[in-house]
Amino acid sequence: MKSKTRKILIPLVVIIVTVLLVMFIKGNPPQANRFSSPPKAKVNVAVESLTPQSFQIMIDSFGTVKPRTQSKLVAQASGQIIKISEQFREGGFFEKGDVLVQLDDRDHRAEVKSAQAALLTAEQSLLEEQARGRQAMTDWQRLGKGEEASSLVLRKPQLAAAEASVLSAQANLEKAKLDLERTKITAPYAGRVLSRSVDLGQVVSNNMEIAIIYAVDSVEIRLPIKNKDLPFINLPEQFRDGAKNSAGSLVEFSSNLVGKQHWQGQVIRTEGAIDESAQQLYVVAQIHDPYKATSDNQYPIKIGQYIKAQIKGKTVENALVIPNSAIYQGSYVYTEEKGVLRRKDITLAWQNATQAIVADGLSAGDNLVLTPLGQVSSGTQVTVMGSEAYQATRADTPRLSREELEKQAKEQGITVKKLIEQRRAAREQGAQ
Repeated sequence: MKSKTRKILIPLVVIIVTVLLVMFIKGNPPQANRFSSPPKAKVNVAVESLTPQSFQIMIDSFGTVKPRTQSKLVAQASGQIIKISEQFREGGFFEKGDVLVQLDDRDHRAEVKSAQAALLTAEQSLLEEQARGRQAMTDWQRLGKGEEASSLVLRKPQLAAAEASVLSAQANLEKAKLDLERTKITAPYAGRVLSRSVDLGQVVSNNMEIAIIYAVDSVEIRLPIKNKDLPFINLPEQFRDGAKNSAGSLVEFSSNLVGKQHWQGQVIRTEGAIDESAQQLYVVAQIHDPYKATSDNQYPIKIGQYIKAQIKGKTVENALVIPNSAIYQGSYVYTEEKGVLRRKDITLAWQNATQAIVADGLSAGDNLVLTPLGQVSSGTQVTVMGSEAYQATRADTPRLSREELEKQAKEQGITVKKLIEQRRAAREQGAQ
C-alpha cells in the first residue's frame, strides 16, 4: 500500500513543481537592454578662449655663414720671405694697410738705383741735345739766308729722341720703385686670414698665391624662403631703373655650436632666380660687424657655420592664432561648447613649427581644446580642467634635474622627496 502511494505522489509532486516554475518564469520575463544608450564617457580637457590679436609673423629659415668679400692674396714681386706679421696666421685679424709679409728687397733697391742712374744719364743727354738745338738755330740765323731751317738742321728729331729716353728712364724708375714697394705685402682691407700657403724663408715668385683672406666688416647668409611664406615677408627687390621697393626685414640669428649664440642681421637683397633643385626663392641677409666683442663675451661667428634664422615678417591684424598641437591631420580641431566636444574643420592662412593662423573655421570666443585627444567622437561630454592641472599632464613638460628639484624644494622649504610626491599627485589629479 505504501509503495503504491509513493508511486502516485512522486509524479504528482514533479508535475506541481514544474507548473510552479513555468508560472514563475512567465511572471518574471528577462529584460533586454540591447537598445538602451550606453553611459556617455567624460573626458578632462583644457581649453583656451580664442581672441583676435595683432600677430607678428616670424619666418624660420637657415643657412651657412659666408664672407661678404673674400680674396686671394698674391705676391706682386719675387723674393725670399724674411718677415711675417704675428697676425698672418689662420684666424688672425688685421687692419687695412698692415704689412703681412716682408720680402727680401735688396735686389729691388739695386734696381731702383740703376734706374735712377739711367734717368740722370737720359736727362744729361736731353740737356746736351737742347743746347745743340739752340746752337743750330743761332748758326742758321747767322748765315742770314732768310729761309726757314729744316727740322734736321735744328736737330728736332735728336731732341725728341732724347726726351723719349728721359720718359723711358722715368718709367723704369717708377716701376723699380713699385717693385720695391711690393716687397711689403699689405692688407687691402680690414679682415681675417682664412688660410695661408707660405711661411718664413720661402721664396715666392710674381703672382704666387700666399693666402686667402676675407673682410670682417660684415658676413652674409643665404636663406631659403618657403613658397607659403612669401606673402608674409617684405622682399627687398631692385628694378632695372635702380628703384627699390622696400627695406629688408630684420633677422634674428642663433646657433648652439658653442653654447647659445645670437646675432642681429638684416635682409639686404633678393636673388634674381628661383633655385631649380628646391624650387625656392633665396634671400641674402647680412650681419654687420660680427667680430666685435660683446658684453656676454660670446664666441665670434665662424665662416661656414650653420645658423638658424628668424626673419621678421608682416604683422597680421585680428589674427586667430592656435598651437599646432591642437590641430589634427592638418585640417580640424576640437572645441568645447557647454560641456560637449565639437569637431570643426579649419583652413590655415599661415603655419610654422609651433603656431598657425586660422583663415576659416573658427571664430572669436570659441573654446579651443588644447588637450591631445585620441579616438574621441564629436558630442562626447567633457570636463574643463584648470590650467595648473593641464600643465601637469602635458607630455612636453620638461623633467627637472636633481639640481633643479633641490632648488625648488629649498625655495618652498620642503624636502626633495616631498616635492616629487606633490608633482606626482598633481599629474595623477590632472589625468583623472
